[in-house]
Amino acid sequence: QLSSCRISTSPRNCTKMKVLFFAAILPCLSTSFTAPSGAFVVPRTAVSKSGQTTAAQRSSLIMQALEDGTNVDGIGANGTAEKKKVIVLGGDGFCGWPTSLHLSDQGHDVVIVDNLSRRNIDTELGCSSLTPIQSPDVRVQAWKEVSGKEMKFVNLDVAKDYDLLVQLIKDEQPDSIVHFAEQRAAPYSMKNSKTKRYTIDNNVSGSNNLCCAVMDADVDAHIVHLGTMGVYGYGTSGGEIPEGYIDVTLPGGRQSNILHPAYPGSVYHATKCLDALIWQFYQKNDNLRITDLHQGIVWGTNTPQTIKDERLVNRFDYDGDYGTVLNRFLMQGAMGVPLTVYGTGGQTRAFIHITDTARCIEIAINNPPKAGERVEIFNQVAETRRVRDVASLVSKQTGVEVNMLPNPRQEAAENELDVANRKFCNLGLEPITLDEGLFDEVAEVVKKYKHRCDPTKILPASFWNKKRAEECASLEDQKVEIKSD
Repeated sequence: QLSSCRISTSPRNCTKMKVLFFAAILPCLSTSFTAPSGAFVVPRTAVSKSGQTTAAQRSSLIMQALEDGTNVDGIGANGTAEKKKVIVLGGDGFCGWPTSLHLSDQGHDVVIVDNLSRRNIDTELGCSSLTPIQSPDVRVQAWKEVSGKEMKFVNLDVAKDYDLLVQLIKDEQPDSIVHFAEQRAAPYSMKNSKTKRYTIDNNVSGSNNLCCAVMDADVDAHIVHLGTMGVYGYGTSGGEIPEGYIDVTLPGGRQSNILHPAYPGSVYHATKCLDALIWQFYQKNDNLRITDLHQGIVWGTNTPQTIKDERLVNRFDYDGDYGTVLNRFLMQGAMGVPLTVYGTGGQTRAFIHITDTARCIEIAINNPPKAGERVEIFNQVAETRRVRDVASLVSKQTGVEVNMLPNPRQEAAENELDVANRKFCNLGLEPITLDEGLFDEVAEVVKKYKHRCDPTKILPASFWNKKRAEECASLEDQKVEIKSD
């Protein structure tokens, strides 16, 4: 029996438990967690064998890996995990591209599938990635040159090209299919009726198509889906948020363990809630093997793989629609632009570094549920922080002031967030937490490409409803100016 491992907004001490596993010792997690007892843990890092890793040491390890272009865990293609054929749907995107590289670097045979819709949205919004991302063909060729490993790219729309998807799965016979192929921005999903409809059509149809295609291809592929912590909602729950399933007492005193109630805060989050029900149905009805990852807000841009060559650089979104909150703050701080905090800044959110996104996907791939087992659900987060506290951290480091703006979102002004993360902890994840050293790495990227920034795209441009739009009307008169060197 495993003890609870959780993250919350209140400071916690982390008790490191040394666990024997084939004569290797690994601390469970960083200082953000309470370690579980009695868990068997796969050894992941060389530093873990010393029995203890501080947040500063972990940061130093990551920074060295980024500088050297090596794998964070020192495993690379010669690792001990079983090598698999993996199709990565949405493999050209912010999370999909670095994950594809990481999996390839670990020795897995990777096929990238993408319809390039995110690049098309860049054109629609008139705002490109701050970093100059190359075409998929250039990217995979560059990876072959620097690593000696080949990745295939297939241009395919998962939500529309059903027959092609089925044939691809038949031809490739994948062990795992990673599903990133969804419109991922809550603000964009709330922009107007067109974007709301597109988000529903693309995300829900794509997930349903994937389940049907796996069955029609007659391939026993494990589906790994990137979900969101937002399925739980961001109101104060009054207790720990478990990993997917919650114990309840039904009328008559009957005990049960059910899927955690959904509480979406945008059309985007609603699609992830619908995804969760789709996974439940197809697992129950057709015995599909599915893992759903409820991920926090991603920050950072480079990984040990993307840093190997400038042509491999990951995208960096800074605009009001697609820029994640911490990346927006880091970009604004590096450019001398006041940090855009919405409302009171009392919203508490879960965070995870882009490198850990890729590592968590691999852990999920290497630990699939067995046929007939219910959908496996992980909370894929490193720590939780209040938005105004994150802004204060960046402001202190950069000297840039904080600008409190009317909130374009319909959400609680203040909330707590207490999150369980037992499963990745038990499987050896030692997460990267918010660290000024890694902030510097992001700032260097921003400074290098600051000439590509369009300051008119920094302020929020999507509003949850008419009331929010009216409250934010004053933003139209604000002008953002980038500080000159």
